[in-house]
Amino acid sequence: MHQILAKQALGPEIDEFQVEAPRVAQAAVPGQFVVVRLHDRGERVPLTLADWDAAAGTVTLVVQAVGKTTREMHERYDVGDGVLDVVGPLGEPSVLVHEGTVLCVAGGVGIAPMYPIARALKQEGVRVIGILGARSEDLLFWVDRMREVCDELVLTTDDGSVGRKALVTEPLAELLGAREVAHVWAVGPAVMMKFCSATCSKAGVPVTVSLNPIMVDGTGMCGACRAEVGDRVRFACVDGPEFPGDQVNWELLIARLAAYKEEERCALDRYRRMVREAAS
Repeated sequence: MHQILAKQALGPEIDEFQVEAPRVAQAAVPGQFVVVRLHDRGERVPLTLADWDAAAGTVTLVVQAVGKTTREMHERYDVGDGVLDVVGPLGEPSVLVHEGTVLCVAGGVGIAPMYPIARALKQEGVRVIGILGARSEDLLFWVDRMREVCDELVLTTDDGSVGRKALVTEPLAELLGAREVAHVWAVGPAVMMKFCSATCSKAGVPVTVSLNPIMVDGTGMCGACRAEVGDRVRFACVDGPEFPGDQVNWELLIARLAAYKEEERCALDRYRRMVREAAS
């Protein structure tokens, strides 16, 4: 059992959890993730490692209430509660560059996994320019943390409530046209990563994305997280989650992300019904 040591609201239905997981914290590196199971009847869900403290034996997870398990974690789990399984660290580490200027583009909760990548790049001595995007100001979090690890930081929101009223691809294209950029990292919703990859390809700059397909076991056995990358089938859990963005078959990936929408809706409905019955 892994105890929740801290919980903080970062935005509407977005929480930061600090969870006791000493063996994971000692081995974690940027780009990796864990598979979490809340209880013995729970599903296994992958969550990216947003931060960790090897000395304290803790990992930081940022969770947005979207499906059944993430909503259950948001509504029913607090400081002092235990999480049954935190398995990891899983996946391949980020392959960093060691010189030049890099762009770190993060959308929505993609800001959380981008933070340790940007921090590691900064520690390598490269110049880091961050671009953070969200629908509105209340969904934009960890801005101060990102400022600490970026030489420059650009904020965008869909509604213009903070920073530029723009999609992240707009400042991305501008910077690629004005600066000599060695590499780009893009983490966020699949559609965002798709268009960031297209923007980078047009500029001739390599881009790394972090894929988030459906996962079950996280060890490459089930094949649920398969994605087509460079005309090859790759498994995000063991071959990734990071891949060259210009080689990803985005149409196939986005279609696969929607494959179990009805089952996910049914699971969420059952959970909400259970909560209502327990409260009555």
